[in-house]
Amino acid sequence: MPMYEFRCNKCGGTFEELVFASDETVSCPQCGSQDTEKMLSKCAHKTAGFAIGEGSSSHGSSCSCAGCSGGNCATCAH
Repeated sequence: MPMYEFRCNKCGGTFEELVFASDETVSCPQCGSQDTEKMLSKCAHKTAGFAIGEGSSSHGSSCSCAGCSGGNCATCAH
């Protein structure tokens, strides 16, 4: 069961919800509105002890944060 982060377009509240089906309607727990949208969530993967993108910026050359500029995106907030 994937957990998703949502934003309510009526009250502006954000919340997390377990979603069982991709077409499931999600209501805002604060105001009850069904006018909600799924937000992009940050995630990280580690395999075999190495973070994906470790040693190079996964944000491309346009990112100027200290972590990415140093070649380690794991230390930045992106």
